[in-house]
Amino acid sequence: MLYFLISFVSVSFLILSKSFTIKPLSLGEGRTKLGAIGFFGSLSSWLICRLRKGSTSTPCSFLQFFLGMSLRKKSLVSKVENEEEEGKVSLLDLPDLPLECILEHLSPSELCSIARVCTSLRDRCWSDHLWKKHMERKWGKVFGDAAYSQWKWHVASKNREKISNQQNQKGIFAFIHGGFSPFLWIKAKSEKATTQSRSSLPEDSIVALYFSLESGKFWFPAQVYNRENGHAGFMLSCYDAQLCYDIRSDTFVARYSPHGRWTTEENIKWDRLRVPPIASSSHALHISDCLDDLTPGDHIEIQWRRNKEFPYGWWYGVIGHLEQCQGHGNHCHCHHNDMVMLEFTQYTAGSRWRQAVINRKHHREKGNEIDGFYGGIRKLHSQEEITRWKNLWPTKIVE
Repeated sequence: MLYFLISFVSVSFLILSKSFTIKPLSLGEGRTKLGAIGFFGSLSSWLICRLRKGSTSTPCSFLQFFLGMSLRKKSLVSKVENEEEEGKVSLLDLPDLPLECILEHLSPSELCSIARVCTSLRDRCWSDHLWKKHMERKWGKVFGDAAYSQWKWHVASKNREKISNQQNQKGIFAFIHGGFSPFLWIKAKSEKATTQSRSSLPEDSIVALYFSLESGKFWFPAQVYNRENGHAGFMLSCYDAQLCYDIRSDTFVARYSPHGRWTTEENIKWDRLRVPPIASSSHALHISDCLDDLTPGDHIEIQWRRNKEFPYGWWYGVIGHLEQCQGHGNHCHCHHNDMVMLEFTQYTAGSRWRQAVINRKHHREKGNEIDGFYGGIRKLHSQEEITRWKNLWPTKIVE
């Protein structure tokens, strides 16, 4: 059957090509026949290619062919003004369901290419439901609720600024200013609105958020492991930062806000970033809800800061045995004691940073200006979180 179809297409192509020698063609007829030859020629090449690959002509394959033909046709039509579109193959002729299936399988760059074809396809390609999966796939592990709230505030701020500017332009001083022409002003506003409707994205859309992140124009909050290029004083810690993406290197720039001045770090890779696990300020004490459950061997994160003017960072540790504990396993009674031993085994034995003891019944914030201040505790239940910390383990013990 496939051989018969190829033969039919080839014969049709020869008949159409010979018809050009019978009589001169008008401009419209020439364009129509050239379009037909282009279509049949492309169909023949496509069928032969599929045959050589040994694949069958499934409906999905035909959709891929018509998609390519439609985009090629659109680029040719744009060169000819007022040309009739009747009788031509168009991507928009497809029912909604197949068209949506095609768009859902396209990459961000492919969606942008199709959005430039016409207004109807642009509106479809900018739909939020198409971009949610792209947003989740690329940014889901670093862009959380706090970042999204900051984005909404950013959009609202821009909208307020635009409204304020428009109100200022419409003030009475604009009318009494010399050389003002209301007709020219109306025309300019109309042309500006038309241009924006064709080229700009809806500011509160997911696609606008995606490209604001991609272009590095929007800074968003997240957390960075082992800040400041793995500085020894920050090993196995995680701090809040404002992040900006650099598409050229596929890395991030971070701005940390300790006390007094901003600190900047560049070339941060994706595996050093995470969404903040606690939705609270880095200056706020986390109220621990796991203290009664802590037993030796549990993995934890604990807030720590150098002094009370600095923000908290999250530090990785484990629950150890108390000094008076005489055994392990069934002989250990540490979980019945009010005191809890915190161990930070990235530090050498004997280091003042190696261990700390807290009271599980009355713990709020413990510390001093010399050893720093220990805050709230999170018990880690996810093996993924524990593995991420272990993958960041320093190559040598910190003193």
